[in-house]
Amino acid sequence: MESARLIQTSLLVFLLLSLSVSFVHCQATRVGFYSKSCPRAESIVRSTVQAHFQSNPTVAPGLLRMHFHDCFVQGCDASVLVDGPNTEKTAGPNLGLRGYEVIDDAKTNLEAACPGVVSCADILALAARDSVVLTNGPNWQVPTGRKDGRVSLASDTTDLPGFTESIDAQKKKFSAKGLNAQDLVTLVGGHTIGTSACQFFQYRLYNFTTTGNGADPTINPIFLPQLRALCPQNGDATRRVGLDTGSQNRFDSSFFSNLRTGRGVLESDQKLWTDASTRNFVQSLLGSNAFNVQFGKSMVKMSNIGLKSGTQGEIRKVCSKIN
Repeated sequence: MESARLIQTSLLVFLLLSLSVSFVHCQATRVGFYSKSCPRAESIVRSTVQAHFQSNPTVAPGLLRMHFHDCFVQGCDASVLVDGPNTEKTAGPNLGLRGYEVIDDAKTNLEAACPGVVSCADILALAARDSVVLTNGPNWQVPTGRKDGRVSLASDTTDLPGFTESIDAQKKKFSAKGLNAQDLVTLVGGHTIGTSACQFFQYRLYNFTTTGNGADPTINPIFLPQLRALCPQNGDATRRVGLDTGSQNRFDSSFFSNLRTGRGVLESDQKLWTDASTRNFVQSLLGSNAFNVQFGKSMVKMSNIGLKSGTQGEIRKVCSKIN
């Protein structure tokens, strides 16, 4: 009887120790993580982003997209920032990313104020939020305390959703990261700011079908000539076109209004309206306030994907180099 109790007690102690060890090694974020270790961390990032934005407003959508691309590959660990052969930065989906110089400048400023304290992953998460605010979008509290990853592989970028993918394929990729259909529609709404090169949607304008005018039938027939004028069949494939027609520099819900009227530029964007499983979510975000509130929630959710703990993570001295 006594031996049985001893065994039970030993098992209980073992379980409690296991739980405590798991808790210690579990990396968690929280709002105000740097309030004591680096009180000016968020304001330093904010002022750095603002300075770059004033001279080049395209850094705003660039930083927002970069944060998304970072989180979907290896988690939100700044692995997208690492230089070198066969790193994430060199992969096709990431070749058009912009804003690296903003992160580097913020890191330099932070290292001068609080050496070795603030992670590059946190800088990127904060910079994405600040970019949205600068384009008249919502503000939200960003949990911090991430660590920077030690792995960056171009081959892992297959986790990123593609611009030709079906809604089912997109939902599977989001689900694998703990995000639902509501998050999918909301986060794609980040396309309310920024542009795309003609090469990523030109195929929709010519020879998409063998009938009618040859274009993707989901494109509004009044909108089609506008897109063809911007992206002629044998024109400059690198020319940039706004993803939210008429409002590409302002963060608002007009992106969803454009989807409703067949004015989505990317095929994957327009499918959010044409697919019955996501259309209701688009309709629910047509009002700016609803979109703003949900966007902050989905961004916080996304920013906690794949957090690094223990020896998996570090605080980089230079964001483009693993220590």
